[in-house]
Amino acid sequence: MGRTRDAFLDALENLTADEFKKFKMKLLSVPLREGYARIPRGTLLPMDAVDLTDKLVSYYLEAYGANLTALVLRDVGMQEVAEQLQETLGKGLHFVDQHRAALIARVTDVDGVLDALYGKVLTEEQYQAVRVERTNSTKMRTLFSFAPAWNLTCKDLLLQALRDTQPYLVVDLEQS
Repeated sequence: MGRTRDAFLDALENLTADEFKKFKMKLLSVPLREGYARIPRGTLLPMDAVDLTDKLVSYYLEAYGANLTALVLRDVGMQEVAEQLQETLGKGLHFVDQHRAALIARVTDVDGVLDALYGKVLTEEQYQAVRVERTNSTKMRTLFSFAPAWNLTCKDLLLQALRDTQPYLVVDLEQS
């Protein structure tokens, strides 16, 4: 099992039987990001922690699965478990996942980033969808809406584009 799966499993195994049941029930109703499907109720309810860990990663991928799991844990009153999960995973998240909020708020040359990603990471439709947005933060949010489908190479290409177009921002975030 990978480190992310281990962190999910540790968090879920830290729950009592009642807390685990609440977690699964809340997972059935929590709003999901666009493009993600809900784990079917009949599949979800009988799962144990190991099976649910695998299902969370397969349905939501590692980065979004971590955010979703932490959100649901908080919603069922398990803030400490959620914090432990995010702290454990935060140490191994890719730069663009770890600094998502800051990148949305602070990237000023979005067009330069888009040009670097065009054809390598972004399709023509995705490129145009980001370009039509009015503000840099909205452009970055739209760009990040495609990120759940990206692999490590795509995230590395985004990081390189950021280093090329926003070197001082990247340095500042790396030191934070």
